[in-house]
Amino acid sequence: MKAIVDCNNFYCSCERLFKPHLKTIPVVVLSNNDGCIISRSDEAKKLGIKMAQAYFLSKPLLQQYRITAFSSNYNLYGDMSKRVMDTMQSMFPSTCIEVYSVDEAFVDLSNVPAKDLHATVKELKERIGQWTGIPVSIGVASTKTLAKIANRLAKENKEKSKCMLILDTPGKVDAALKRTPIKEIWGVGKQYATKLEKLEVKTAFDLKLMPEEWARQHLGGVVGVRLIRELKGIHSIGFDEQLSTKKMVSCTRRFGHPLTDLHQMKEAVAMYVSRAAEKLRRQQSAARQMTVFVIEKALDKGDIYKPNEPVKREAVLPVATSVTTELIKPAIELLEKLFVKGVAYEKAGVVFSKLVPNESLQANFFAASSTTEQRLLMSKVDNINFSMRNELVKIAASGQQRPWKMKQELLSKRYTTRWIELREVN
Repeated sequence: MKAIVDCNNFYCSCERLFKPHLKTIPVVVLSNNDGCIISRSDEAKKLGIKMAQAYFLSKPLLQQYRITAFSSNYNLYGDMSKRVMDTMQSMFPSTCIEVYSVDEAFVDLSNVPAKDLHATVKELKERIGQWTGIPVSIGVASTKTLAKIANRLAKENKEKSKCMLILDTPGKVDAALKRTPIKEIWGVGKQYATKLEKLEVKTAFDLKLMPEEWARQHLGGVVGVRLIRELKGIHSIGFDEQLSTKKMVSCTRRFGHPLTDLHQMKEAVAMYVSRAAEKLRRQQSAARQMTVFVIEKALDKGDIYKPNEPVKREAVLPVATSVTTELIKPAIELLEKLFVKGVAYEKAGVVFSKLVPNESLQANFFAASSTTEQRLLMSKVDNINFSMRNELVKIAASGQQRPWKMKQELLSKRYTTRWIELREVN
């Protein structure tokens, strides 16, 4: 059996953890630059607050219902995520845990006897809540896809399910599949959901009944076949494996205010390259291709906000790399080609693609090698920044003052990673 452990309204739960008076008060957390709502407490959802709704459009409703809003506090969320994952490792070896995102992880329960399954899952849920203060929902089934479905249904009625659902019989599985719309299946995107609904495949149960040959034709070939097998309870997506392989790494941000200065934009893009390069190194990979994009400031007409399309340029790197200093130079060159004097820009981003694993890296015979020494240097910098937080060691090209930095006007304290910001108790 496989379980998915999912933190409930994770960002909101982290904010509430150090402010107990907010436990029953509606709370929302905003995206980068305080742009839109990306996390909502259950109370906020019931009041009609929509996911991804623009903050400036939501303000009247937030004020009407006295909903508390916070800027994203990634230092706090990252540390609390680590504590949740560490708590799981107190019950299961690390080889049985696959961290899927900042607030989700799969757990392999193959070694748990069927008679102990419910008690084990209950203990895991209670231990995470007691040790970290973060509430979680857990879905359990024979495959990853079914576990995701179980978790979704467990969260539909948290009081009734106690945030747990175990699909351990064929009858329970089929009942869950019939309650799951096709668009809610893990791995089925919006385009495929629309296509399948037109083919009269409207629920997960409908999809389960389709033959594998049909999946090859209508559902992306091998990926579709594996999905149908997962719905039938046939384990087809292994640990450390998802329905689609991660093909790119990116870092994009909206500026704190529109920029017209090329120097400031160079600093911002250099910082974005640094963040994206860290992600590359964390997953032990390197990039062979880079894309830099910018977005001009959109005209705001009353309540109608329509962002401009990104303007981008790409470059193929001579050698795949994850070394920040080797990636900043071509990124700046691309930005210089994109920049138009007198134009105000509100956002920029860097995307790395054509990723290769570190063990497959090949050097350029005609160029000086970066390699072992610079990668070792980057790993040391990463370790310092991870342990000390807040980018203690920076690349000089990313600037010092950073007037372009994103807005975080509603930022809470970093209670668990800063001595001077520890929670005070009277």
